[in-house]
Amino acid sequence: MRNIKLTLEYDGSRFFGFQRQKDKPTIQGELERALSELFNRPLKIAAAAGRTDAGVHAKAQAVNFKTDSPLPLERIQKGLNALLPKEMVVKEAREVSLDFHARYDARSKTYEYLILNSEIRSPLLKGRAYQHPYPLNLEKMKKAAAGLAGRRDFKAFQASGSSVKSSVRTIRRLVIHREGKLIQFTVEADGFLYHMVRNMVGTLLEVGRGKLSVREFSSIVKRRNRLLAGPTLPASGLTLVSVKY
Repeated sequence: MRNIKLTLEYDGSRFFGFQRQKDKPTIQGELERALSELFNRPLKIAAAAGRTDAGVHAKAQAVNFKTDSPLPLERIQKGLNALLPKEMVVKEAREVSLDFHARYDARSKTYEYLILNSEIRSPLLKGRAYQHPYPLNLEKMKKAAAGLAGRRDFKAFQASGSSVKSSVRTIRRLVIHREGKLIQFTVEADGFLYHMVRNMVGTLLEVGRGKLSVREFSSIVKRRNRLLAGPTLPASGLTLVSVKY
């Protein structure tokens, strides 16, 4: 038996998220269809690093599956890329230990959220960035974001519908970078809550607009109250950038 790790890149715009759904196109569904066709038998993945939501993209999603086939890694990669839809590609295929688990072995994941801070929309960025037409104070946003680093309870940014037992996570890195009209939020953490990044960035935009002070932002985190935090931003601006093992 072999354990194969795949690194996927995909445009999530037309998919209903990662997790397989009946009668709806998903990343997992398309991948397992391609795997089953390539190996000429029903085949499912064992795990994925993260189950991205509908509309979320990935530069390096990690999954693993097990097979007893001797098919070389190069042929697995090329074969899958010939069978997958054009919005998906296998960037790498490599053999890992049998006990490797794409989700449980991940030490951290990094997401990026992209904002187009302009009154004029960009057709080229449609489905890739969230357009925010109002002026933003970047320094205040950075000051508020600095208080999120480290291990703490992020329940204020957790959407309803999650069954996780703990909302405590560790943010290892949070960078806000502006280049022209584009603002990029980069967040690395040991794990993420449901809609955590989208809710966090939505609340930081409230600080940037002057609707919340840095002190009020800090208070929202401490009070662990989702109702006081900002809106959930659209999924289209979010990308899973990397997974560390």
